[in-house]
Amino acid sequence: VQLQASGGGSVQAGGSLRLSCVASGNSRGIDALGWYRPSSGNKRVFVAIITSTGTTTYADSVMGRFAISRDNAKNTMYLEMNALKSEDTGVYYCGALMGRDTYWGQGTQVTVSS
Repeated sequence: VQLQASGGGSVQAGGSLRLSCVASGNSRGIDALGWYRPSSGNKRVFVAIITSTGTTTYADSVMGRFAISRDNAKNTMYLEMNALKSEDTGVYYCGALMGRDTYWGQGTQVTVSS
């Protein structure tokens, strides 16, 4: 599975961005797609996840502000980011969960200035 993320940029606090992640290759076995960003210890923590059946889960810090969705026909996942805060700044990675394996795309930088 190959993942291509895009949509990052620089915005002021309160602004919005929309991230996209396109999956290619053997994407039929994907159980879930998610967005992750590094924590203070540089470990990637989840921001939002959407399963193959459409169930979504969000980190507490983004609940009510971010919305994850997927277009299966386009093999694309989106992250609508609203009411952005400076603490949302970071590199966002898309990940695909297939069984016990996780595949990563390259990151896309989000910078929120206050």
